[in-house]
Amino acid sequence: MAGHSKWANIKRQKAVVDAKKGKTFTQLSRAIIVAARNGIPDPAGNFQLRTAIDKAKAAGIPNDNIERAIAKGAGTFTDGASLEEIRYEGYGPGGVAVLIEALTDNRNRTAADLRAAFSKNGGNLGETGCVGWMFEHKGVCLVDNVMDEEQLLEASLEGSAESYEMTEEQTAEVFTSIADLETLNQTLKAQGFEVNDAELRWIPSNNVEVTDLDQARLLLKLIDSLEGLDDVQNVTTNFEMSEELITASMT
Repeated sequence: MAGHSKWANIKRQKAVVDAKKGKTFTQLSRAIIVAARNGIPDPAGNFQLRTAIDKAKAAGIPNDNIERAIAKGAGTFTDGASLEEIRYEGYGPGGVAVLIEALTDNRNRTAADLRAAFSKNGGNLGETGCVGWMFEHKGVCLVDNVMDEEQLLEASLEGSAESYEMTEEQTAEVFTSIADLETLNQTLKAQGFEVNDAELRWIPSNNVEVTDLDQARLLLKLIDSLEGLDDVQNVTTNFEMSEELITASMT
């Protein structure tokens, strides 16, 4: 399990320093559109949609915006833009693997924007599949206030979990297959656990440790540039970095 949560921890640390509320609204609204399009447009029967709506509400997105996003995904409302899900892959400074999930109405524009972000920050946009093999798509439940780790283990096994990791004191991430994420989420909640989030995540099979300050600054600048693009939904990479180096890189 070692390393599963490294990138998630980096993202959480960065979010405290660099919150982008407007960008978050765009990402969450588009996540609802995708979820409604990929399944039924009813949150009661679509776990992905239900999760996306919960995140949107937690971020303060108005109900009208949420309903409009569901309608766009269902095809009952259109503003003339047809959104397409695309995964891009590339390399950051030092050969770090980078996966980008995008939602765009113009793939040429998106590719050009991504290529520019990579080239300005010591990386390069690669071909499809160049780093994807280094990652595995998994379901993850983030559980807070874990008082009894043995009880968590028993509940996780009952919910078809594959593994878990204590990321901080009383906080755990429980991993499962994509197909079993809803089952795991419901089982943990039924057992009284506080599930703060349930999401799909790319998990790196190996990690690159970054210890050089200049490389760390370039990497974080690259991630910021990629995440700042409107078409980008999510960025995942496989580098590890100490909290001290993250803090130093942002000063």
